[in-house]
Amino acid sequence: MTSDLVHHGESFDDTPLGFATKSIHLGNGVDAETGAIRRPITLANAYALPYDPSDINWSSSDVNLYTRNGHPNQRYLEAKLANLEGTEDAVVLASGVAALSGTFTTLLGRGDHAVFSDTTYIAAYRLLEQILPEKYGIETSIVDSSDPANIANAIRPNTKLVHIETPANPTLKVTDIAAAARIAHEAGALLSVDNTFSSPFNVRPVDFGADIVIESLTKYINGHGDALGGVIATRKELTDRIRYTYQVNYGGIISPFNAWLINRGSVTLPLRMRQHNASAQAVAEHLESLPQVRFVAYPGLASHPHHDAAVRQLARKDAGFGGVLAFGLDTDHDGHNRFVSKLNVITSAVSLGHDESLIVFLGEDDERQYLYPSEFHRGFFRLAIGLEDTDDLIRDIDHALAEAGL
Repeated sequence: MTSDLVHHGESFDDTPLGFATKSIHLGNGVDAETGAIRRPITLANAYALPYDPSDINWSSSDVNLYTRNGHPNQRYLEAKLANLEGTEDAVVLASGVAALSGTFTTLLGRGDHAVFSDTTYIAAYRLLEQILPEKYGIETSIVDSSDPANIANAIRPNTKLVHIETPANPTLKVTDIAAAARIAHEAGALLSVDNTFSSPFNVRPVDFGADIVIESLTKYINGHGDALGGVIATRKELTDRIRYTYQVNYGGIISPFNAWLINRGSVTLPLRMRQHNASAQAVAEHLESLPQVRFVAYPGLASHPHHDAAVRQLARKDAGFGGVLAFGLDTDHDGHNRFVSKLNVITSAVSLGHDESLIVFLGEDDERQYLYPSEFHRGFFRLAIGLEDTDDLIRDIDHALAEAGL
């Protein structure tokens, strides 16, 4: 069995371990009771107390006490993700949205100000644009963060957080993480980055100055479309606060089973990401060549307006630009829906990072339409490329276009 050094993400001969090796071994180990070489699922919701429990901190997350405070399967996954993200610690919560709200509600209070990207996951948009200002008196400014000057111009004396999502959902806009970090830090603010579309295999935001990395574990890190989870990776000073505020007292804990499923799925993250990256690049290039396609948005294309920024942020030579792209057809509303109805391999469903490819038609009346580039205003698709054979995906698209009469 591999040594304990491997399980702590260290080297056994002074050479750093590779991403794939760490994905397999971190968060795993020999079970002390059974000798199993896989960590078991611990489903208990309470644990034995010591002889004298009178001085226990009942809100502590440091010991096995009560599952809402923390549990073994959560901690195994946290150890792995902190290492893969390059941070001191990590908090795993019930969903990606829990990770977003846990970050915002812990680090922002009444009278504070936050700057955030104008294109984000819908829950982040609603939290920062509507819920936090209206219910908690937190000031926010929404900006096109792909131009760092917009971030700088929005900074106020009470700015405490800059939150960016890159690549952004669903337009694939890219923000320069290093530039955003410099601006935030000069103002005494923190930078949080939603890295879900990239995963730590493609981009490690802390390498470019980010303070906090948020991932929806539901997507690429789990990879199988069967478990919800989210992670906040940052320094321990902040994770301690988030655990106390959001995990213990708001109750945003992940279930042991979901934590176990995500830990299991994460083992193949590097293999899956290579396939997602390669197939998405090929599909994007093919779509760009078709006369029926009005536009394609994918950071791996030289035609993408932020392609150079996306290239600068890649984590390693074998990294890529993720598995999500957006495109629109030169047709009307019904034509877009006819196209989807003729697909055989690609599934019409939300989410991304699954083994199967998923497509969703976003019509002309999205509530954030005013924030999108003009080419998105006639309806468009978000296509999340899965792990099927690339040629089959391309054939499926071509066949659907022909069958839909486009």
